Amino acid sequence: MPTPVISPREADVLALLGEHLSNAEIAARLFISVRTVESHTSSLLRKLALPDRRALSRRAVELARAERPRPAPALPAPLTAFVGREHERAALAALLADHRQVTAVGPGGVGKTRLALAVAAGAAGGFADGVWFVDLAPVAGPDRVAAAVAAVLGVGEQPGQGLDEAVCAALAERRTLLVLDNCEQVRDGVAPFLERLLTACPEVRVLATSRARLLVPFERVFPVPPLSRDGGGTSEAVALFVERATAAAGAAPDPALRDGIAAVCERLDGMALAIELAAARWPTLGLDGLRAGLSDQLRILAGGPRADDRHRSVRAVLDWSHELLEPADRALLRRVSAFVLPFTAGAAVAVAGFAPLDPGAVADGLGRLAEQSLLTAVPSAHGTRYRAQETIRQYGAERLDGAGESARARGRHLDWCLSGADGLARAADEERQVREGGWQAGFDALAEELRTALAWAAERPERRPDARRLALVLAGLAFDRHLLGEAQQRLEQAAALADGSPADCSRADGADALREAARVAGCRRLGDDMYRLHRAAAATALDAGDEAGAARDLAAAATVAHRFSSTFARLPAAAEVTALLARARELSDGSPAASAALALAEAAVLADAYGSVQGSPDNTARETVGYAERAVDLARRAGDPVAESAALDALSGAHSWAGEPFAAAGAARRRVELLALAPRTPATAHEQVDALAMAAATAIGVGELDRARQWGRRLAGHPLTAEVGHHATSWLLVADAFAGQEEDVLAGGARFLEAWEQGGRPRSFSLGPAAAAVAMVHGLRGDDGARASWLAVVGRAGTEEEHRHGYGAVFDATVLLHRGEAGAALERLSPAPEEVWKWVSWVWLHWYAAVRVEASVLSGHPEARERLAEARATVAGNPVAVAQLDRAQAFLDGDPTRVRATAAAFASAGCRYQSTRSLRLAEATGGGGGDGRTAPSVSGW
Repeated sequence: MPTPVISPREADVLALLGEHLSNAEIAARLFISVRTVESHTSSLLRKLALPDRRALSRRAVELARAERPRPAPALPAPLTAFVGREHERAALAALLADHRQVTAVGPGGVGKTRLALAVAAGAAGGFADGVWFVDLAPVAGPDRVAAAVAAVLGVGEQPGQGLDEAVCAALAERRTLLVLDNCEQVRDGVAPFLERLLTACPEVRVLATSRARLLVPFERVFPVPPLSRDGGGTSEAVALFVERATAAAGAAPDPALRDGIAAVCERLDGMALAIELAAARWPTLGLDGLRAGLSDQLRILAGGPRADDRHRSVRAVLDWSHELLEPADRALLRRVSAFVLPFTAGAAVAVAGFAPLDPGAVADGLGRLAEQSLLTAVPSAHGTRYRAQETIRQYGAERLDGAGESARARGRHLDWCLSGADGLARAADEERQVREGGWQAGFDALAEELRTALAWAAERPERRPDARRLALVLAGLAFDRHLLGEAQQRLEQAAALADGSPADCSRADGADALREAARVAGCRRLGDDMYRLHRAAAATALDAGDEAGAARDLAAAATVAHRFSSTFARLPAAAEVTALLARARELSDGSPAASAALALAEAAVLADAYGSVQGSPDNTARETVGYAERAVDLARRAGDPVAESAALDALSGAHSWAGEPFAAAGAARRRVELLALAPRTPATAHEQVDALAMAAATAIGVGELDRARQWGRRLAGHPLTAEVGHHATSWLLVADAFAGQEEDVLAGGARFLEAWEQGGRPRSFSLGPAAAAVAMVHGLRGDDGARASWLAVVGRAGTEEEHRHGYGAVFDATVLLHRGEAGAALERLSPAPEEVWKWVSWVWLHWYAAVRVEASVLSGHPEARERLAEARATVAGNPVAVAQLDRAQAFLDGDPTRVRATAAAFASAGCRYQSTRSLRLAEATGGGGGDGRTAPSVSGW
């Protein structure tokens, strides 16, 4: 078999596919259009005989391993040289090579982080998908571990999943080393996260540092010893001291003093941090000064078991270093411990600049602390930032508590965070108007500080109003940053903080936060949470004396149970939902908003306008339309575009059930227009995504393929679908398949499959049709292997009944007709449309009717003419279906000229495949036409 010829540009695209970049990212990297990327991807699939984009990514990784150097590890660059520890480096590296999870354990200041970084850098060549470093020191709590890892990896949330599942999915087939530093403070979060990660990701290895073992099944512990003092003046400990003292003084200590230095290092138990702090004092104290100062301090802390001595030696040096500082610098050191991330001099002034410390002296004080190695100056794009090693930061926090300044310093830190959060919110709003996104970097740099300040304030009754305000601002920022799980969490936290707060907060505020949390849960496709939160909002509103608000919330909960039934893990009982609706009626004050909410709930619960999972198939279509029209009218009167959109969604479903697909498409189109200018909130974002999906689907249903593709592309580009390519592209794939856009379907199918697998292989009403559409295209191409693979996806992404009776019948019959198997196609479509109404009435009615007629004509069915006449009344107005019936009529009449003429009608309707099929059918039938008994095979596009 000849080796396929891959062009240089295709090779570039293939390499970037191996990096798991999106088409947009590849286009930006190579300065080409997204459509060109899609074309190259399709070409690669064909040339390499691979089924999908995922397989291309794997092939790219294989080629990269053989031909390219490993990616540079994503590790922080140390500011000082790594000294010694040759034996420990080799031993830890060997342990990591043999075991999937290794924890470097030792007391604070022993040198765990530097050792782990050195080993990770040395091992990077063995990890084709990179080495990633995650510092857990600033993480606000155990529940934020997965979020910290996801942020470093660039992994976003998936609907219905937590970030831990998203991380596991992203790393499932990656050969990656993950370095988790400072695990001890969030050990309760690290342990369960690692259990899930290492179970789900067989090629991932983890090197952790912690003061205590993590107690997970895969763990191998490596105790990190102090630096060796063997060899006296030539030991590793002395080498570290000399290197750091030389850097501080500008000249190396006299070699004759090495034995004295060895004695100092021995007194410090070889603890790396203690040695570095002592060496920082070499220029001013010399050997005699160090001996005297350290001897006094260590004598105070003498005694106790030897296991504690190493901790004591670090504490002794910290105490001694602290006592050598001027009072102002002591105050500065303890106050900046409020920061968990690198901070600027300006931020330090805001937090630490209060009496007796002169704010004007803060910048100089930071410099002096850096000179003494108590802070590290870190250059950044926005100026110098300072940070304290975690051991020193914790020491400073203890000193802050001891000085009685904790409340004031942390309160000022909270105020600084509130100001920063407000500034970010303004920037996000301003940039949203011009569709830019520069504020995100500011948020990423500040977010952990905000979380830490919020955790502190939430525990203090006098700061609860501030905590609530910060939680609300953080929720909005997190939502705009697509951290939907955190946005929901912060809104629920804000609701809890409103309960029991002073007078400026109220239970009504809590109800508002819970409502907003429910809307974010909707964006996450978490039906159970939406239902729970709407009910919680109702209870909170009742406690606040707001019966009308509670009525709206209960009606919303009842609506959610039907409208979003497919997103529930456990559907509430029908009687429970009916009881909510009854209670909502009792509480309603008859206001426009309450009346609109009730009308929508009645359409959902009583008339099943949304076609819910638990809905009855025996609803009267006309009655359902009436319920929905009333809901639309009341929502419009209430002046609420979100409520009106939801009601139009009900009306669209009702019209579908009534066999009125054009009316259904019109209602869906009105939703898109209504929401076009609405501000971006969780409620409008959720509605916009749903509206675009429904508009695309219903446009497909009436043969408006160009419009369906337009809305499908808008859906695929919506910010809320950035991490869910399977949901984003589902209807676009169907429209492209019907239109005959072969290359687009192959490229889009690869993105769909990758995202669907990464998202945990969910099941929904739109995912099954999308996979079936891709399977159809492979079938039309004659690739039965790929088609079978995609039909297997259909079985997991959709429901069996919908595939058997609805979209699956249409797609399968189209392939069979393409292959000349008209009898088999007719058998696949044997039930009349009214017999499978529940599965065809929404999108597939016209397609089902038209394909069924073509199969009847080409197979010579005796009732072909009667079926054709009946179908014309059904599909009137659908340009694709009408053209298909015209072609069937011409074939039935034995008129190849008229068969050929339908090619123009199909082309005008944007249906390239059927246009080509008309020409091929005309050629196949020849001058004699068809006799109703011949079903020619039509190959090619």
